[in-house]
Amino acid sequence: MQADQILAQLNEQQREAVTSSGCNVMVVAGAGSGKTRVLVHRIAWLIAVDQVPPQNVFAVTFTNKAAKEMSSRVSEMLGYESKGMWIGTFHGIAHRFLRLHWSDAGLDQNFQILDADDQLRQIKKIIKESSFDESRYPPKEITWFINSQKDLGLRPDKSKGKRGYEHYLEIYAAYEKLCRQNNLVDFGELLLRFFETLKNNKTLLEHYQNRFENILVDEFQDTNEIQYQIIKLLTGSSGNAFIVGDDDQSIYRWRGANPDSMPRFRNDFLDPRSIKLEQNYRSTKNILNAANSIISNNNGRLEKNLWTDEGSGPLIKLHQNFDEYEEASNIIETIESKSGKLRLSDIAVLYRSNAQSRVIEEALIRKSIPYRVYGGFRFFDRAEVKDALAYLRLTQNVADDIAFERACSVPPKGIGAQTMDKVKNYARDEGLCLFLAADQLIQSKVLNNRATNSLSAFLGSLNETKKLITEQPLEKQFEIVIEQSKLIPHLKEKKTEQSATKIDNIMELINAAHGFRQPFDDDDLSPMQSFLAHAALESGENQASEWQ
Repeated sequence: MQADQILAQLNEQQREAVTSSGCNVMVVAGAGSGKTRVLVHRIAWLIAVDQVPPQNVFAVTFTNKAAKEMSSRVSEMLGYESKGMWIGTFHGIAHRFLRLHWSDAGLDQNFQILDADDQLRQIKKIIKESSFDESRYPPKEITWFINSQKDLGLRPDKSKGKRGYEHYLEIYAAYEKLCRQNNLVDFGELLLRFFETLKNNKTLLEHYQNRFENILVDEFQDTNEIQYQIIKLLTGSSGNAFIVGDDDQSIYRWRGANPDSMPRFRNDFLDPRSIKLEQNYRSTKNILNAANSIISNNNGRLEKNLWTDEGSGPLIKLHQNFDEYEEASNIIETIESKSGKLRLSDIAVLYRSNAQSRVIEEALIRKSIPYRVYGGFRFFDRAEVKDALAYLRLTQNVADDIAFERACSVPPKGIGAQTMDKVKNYARDEGLCLFLAADQLIQSKVLNNRATNSLSAFLGSLNETKKLITEQPLEKQFEIVIEQSKLIPHLKEKKTEQSATKIDNIMELINAAHGFRQPFDDDDLSPMQSFLAHAALESGENQASEWQ
């Protein structure tokens, strides 16, 4: 690909950003100014014009969808699939690094990723076993505390909680111990372990600093402290960081993002060049004028003034409502006023939190206005899918206590709460995972016959399943594991519309295995491990929002 082809259809400021070389660059990209295009064209320029080997490119985005789109668009521009680039989310790249360097990171090779729901379960378990009162130590609040400490790069022994937070740190330490014992890594741990491994291993750090001479980061204003430090560490004194962001769009401080990341970049990185993208391709002049007027009141912002070649467009209307019911009524009136002019499918109602939808939905129902709510549970967060994934996870790691406990209870196996408590207590006392604890209790014959037989049948089924899937392709492994789990017959017995939907979702999981294409950068993983990592990362992409 020729240089002029890469630069075609870019404006002057975009070209300046794409062609910059030999320095750190901060692109201050206003909303709708084509920042994704700049990143894609920048990568293509590095490879096609500057002759940078693809494996020397490191690019970070904030969603899996954006990462896939960026990789696809770069390949489309170049005319070939450029293998070797590290393009992904912070968590995805950290996971890739830890799979490659699990030993250096102090992990077992087959570590599993802990999603937000399972993390909360673990913390509830610790609170209960430590005899703490959940009303004084709410599990969600403690989970937020642990995640925030990891976002700051702090272990329990380094954390300095406010007075009264001593027990929070106790729970944090116990949680870390439990994760180590069970070979589990949560999302915050992916980043913290990535950072610590690089920082504490000079040889490894120098290798990646020399390899990734070009580091690109999208949505830099949304980076938290540990993410900022990872980029700073990898860039070192000789690398080139190309960061794109807009401090005016920093809205994630509540989940750890540091709005000062962009101003800090100018001080922490060597001689950075600053380029502004101010031409907006998305909005009308009225919208931009209103936005510029409001944003100009922000303190300490990086100066920019968005403009557009678009027309003025319709005026912005602001409705101030007495309460949520009046707001819903006004929304209905607006929709009805558009009757005959617009299709209902051309109208969207946006809200900031799911709780706001109830009153609006009730108003729509009263007026018999059909609607569809987008969002809700992600596929991999659905209970029946997580049940199936628990069995799949156990085929890779019998020490996965969360998966073991989940699989024990669904479908029911005659393993009651008292039996599980005995297994858990024995596991805790002997420092074992639940699988090994159950096995030893079976051998010692200290349980009653029913409990022994139920546990023995479950463990025997798991061992048999592991044998059956050996050397099988991924889709066949899924079919075998799902069949052995008896999840589908269990749901069929209920004969309800909800159970039928759950069966469809489990079958869709099998379809996902049929269509799964293992990323070339996951070559060191088995197909099953790669799929499970993919599922966990997809599930965890927006986990922070659960703690709102």
